[in-house]
Amino acid sequence: MSDKTPAQKTARLSAAYLLTVLAVAAATVGVMALWRNIMERKAEARQRVFQIVELSERTDDPAEWGKNYPRQYDSYRRTVDVERTRHGGSEAFQKLDADPRWRILFQGYAFAVDYREERGHAYMLSDQEETLRVTQFKQPGACLHCHASVLPAYREMGRKAGVADDRPQEQVMRGFDLVCAMPYADARKLPDAHGRPLIRHPVACIDCHDPFSLQLRVTRPGLLNGLSELAQAATPLPHLPSIMRWRSGKRVRPYDVNADASRQELRSLVCAQCHVEYYFKGPEKRVTYPWHKGVRMEEIEAYYDTVGHTDWKHAVSGANTLKAQHPEFELWGQGVHARSGVACADCHMPYMREGAVKVSSHHVRSPLLSAARACQTCHKQTEAELVARVEDIQNRTAALMNRAEEATVALIRELAAAQKNGAAENALEKPRGLHRQAQWRLDFVAAENSMGFHAPQETARLLAEAIDLAHAGRIALLERSAR
Repeated sequence: MSDKTPAQKTARLSAAYLLTVLAVAAATVGVMALWRNIMERKAEARQRVFQIVELSERTDDPAEWGKNYPRQYDSYRRTVDVERTRHGGSEAFQKLDADPRWRILFQGYAFAVDYREERGHAYMLSDQEETLRVTQFKQPGACLHCHASVLPAYREMGRKAGVADDRPQEQVMRGFDLVCAMPYADARKLPDAHGRPLIRHPVACIDCHDPFSLQLRVTRPGLLNGLSELAQAATPLPHLPSIMRWRSGKRVRPYDVNADASRQELRSLVCAQCHVEYYFKGPEKRVTYPWHKGVRMEEIEAYYDTVGHTDWKHAVSGANTLKAQHPEFELWGQGVHARSGVACADCHMPYMREGAVKVSSHHVRSPLLSAARACQTCHKQTEAELVARVEDIQNRTAALMNRAEEATVALIRELAAAQKNGAAENALEKPRGLHRQAQWRLDFVAAENSMGFHAPQETARLLAEAIDLAHAGRIALLERSAR
C-alpha cells in the first residue's frame, strides 16, 4: 500500500505531465527546425546560379564567370597548387636531368634541350612562354590551340578574314587555320578591337561550357576535326557509344559531337580537346589529330606511315623518328574505366558538396590526391588500399619503361657505331625503321601522364613491344656485321 498522500501523487502527475509537454514542445521545435533547414537546402540546391554578370561568347576571363559560379571558380583557382604523387604531379622539374637517357632519345630535337614535368592548368600558358623549346626554337601559333584560351583569337581572325558573325563555327575554323600558320610570337600578340591581347588566359570556362546554358561542349577545332575522321574510321570504339550509334544509323548527316554525344561522354571529350596525340600538318602547321584509322597506337602509327610523317631525323641513329605528345585520351580509351563508362571528370574532377549544392571540382589534379572522393565513390576498399593498388601498377610500368629506355638507347648507340664503321645506308634501313617503331611505343607511354594506370595491360604490351623491337634492331645490326 502506497504511503504517499493524494497531494504528493497529484504533484508527481503534474510534474510528469509538464515534462511530457516540454518534451513534445522540444520535439516539435526540432522537427520544425529540421523542416526549415530542409526547405532552405532545397531552395539552395534549386537556386545555384546568381546572375551577377551577363556572359557571352566573348567572355573569356574566368574571373567574370566566377561572379556567377563562385564555387567552381574557387576550385579552378586551386590549379596553382604544386603537388606530387610518387610518379607524377605538378612540379616543373627537368626530366632530362632526372633521366639523362632522354637526352639521347631526343637527340637532334627540341625536347633534348628542355623537357619538363608539366604543371597544373593555371601554368599551361606561362610554362609555354618559358620553355626553351619556344624561346630558342621557332614554334607556330598552332601551339596555342592547347596552351591557351584561344577561341577569342580564332573568332577575331575569322571575322577579319570575312566570315560573318552569324556563321560562328565557320568563323572559328577559319581563324584556327590562320592562327596555326602564324609564328608563335605573332599569334601571342594578336590584339582585339581595343588593342588588348586576344590571348590572355590558360584554359578557361568558355573552352568547355556554353556561356548561356553552361552545358558542356567541344570547342577546339582539332578535336572537332579529329572526331569527324574517327567517326568515319572502322575501328571499334566501345568507350564512345554515340559514334557507334551514329555508325549503325542511316548517317543522314555528319557526326556532331555537341549534338550526338551524351553528357557523360562530354565529361571526357572536353578533356580530349587537348590531352591527345597530335601533329602539325604541312607548311600551314594545322593541328591535326591522327585518328583517320583509329585511336590505338598501331592505327596512329599506320596513319603516320601512310602520309610519310616524321617529327625529326634522329641526330645519332639517323632514323626518321616520331614524337608522341600526351595521348591520355587514346590510352584511357583502352582501359577498363573507359569501357565501364567512367569519364575523365569522374576521377580528376570528382563531385563535392557545399551545403546542399553538388558541384564538380575544377581543381583538376591526380585522383590519388583526393582518393576518397575520386575512387571510393565506386570502390569500397580503404583509401590506403586503393592508392597502393594504383602505385603498384605505376611501379611495374616504370620498371618496364626503364628496360625499354635501356634497349632503345643501346640500339641508338649501336647504330651510331655502325655508321662510324662505314655501314652502307641500305644496310641501316631496317634497324633504323625498328628504332622508329621502338621509340614511338616507348614515348607513347612516357608522354602519357598516368604512368600506365589508364590502361595497364595496353601499356605493358606497348613497352614489351618497344623492348622487343629495339633488340630486333640490334640483332639486325649484328647480322649485317657478321656478313
